[in-house]
Amino acid sequence: MQRIPEPELMDDEAQARAYAEADFEEPHSYFIELFQQSFPQLNMYGSVLDLGCGPADISLRFANAYPKCEVHGIDGAAAMLAFGNKAIGRAKLQERIRLVQGYLPGVSLPLQQYDTVISNSQLHHLADPMTLWQTVHEYAAPAAPVFIMDLMRPESTQQAQSLVDEYAAEEPEVLQHDFYHSLLAAYTPQEVQQQLRVLALPLTVKVVSDRHLVVSGRMPAQH
Repeated sequence: MQRIPEPELMDDEAQARAYAEADFEEPHSYFIELFQQSFPQLNMYGSVLDLGCGPADISLRFANAYPKCEVHGIDGAAAMLAFGNKAIGRAKLQERIRLVQGYLPGVSLPLQQYDTVISNSQLHHLADPMTLWQTVHEYAAPAAPVFIMDLMRPESTQQAQSLVDEYAAEEPEVLQHDFYHSLLAAYTPQEVQQQLRVLALPLTVKVVSDRHLVVSGRMPAQH
């Protein structure tokens, strides 16, 4: 099945509210769990860049899992970040999580390099996937852990609908709609491997569920 792109930004107020209020406990906990499995000996401290942070649920979970870290979450959607800042305030983590509105590429980030780079479900939104990998290449410090999780494109529209029925049947219609179109916009593991080869990024692509893939590894000691 050919990729069918979807809009890069989710800046509608109702859409942002649906994401902020949705139950992402299972996939987002899985994100943290897989990161910990990928870097089991890691003594995490320093700066973390979260690309495409949305309403900051992953940023919050990461900050809670690694209390010595400071997280900078980047997203282009002001509505998403508004809900994220409210959640950060409720968690009283304003001193350790900072959200920045900006678009890839060309976003002005608070730091020139980050000790760790993470991203969840950003890649499939990008019309040019190299935008994400170029940002990783530019902002990840030497030897920095990189952990990117995203949807992967199913083989057919029927399979995509089956995944929606299985995992989002109880969610609001807007989330079901977005999940379906996100699956159609996602990249295959083979496509992601080709993207990584363009920049010679030493990262590994792994299928981790019936709908998710993970790209992980460390940046070169010098790059």
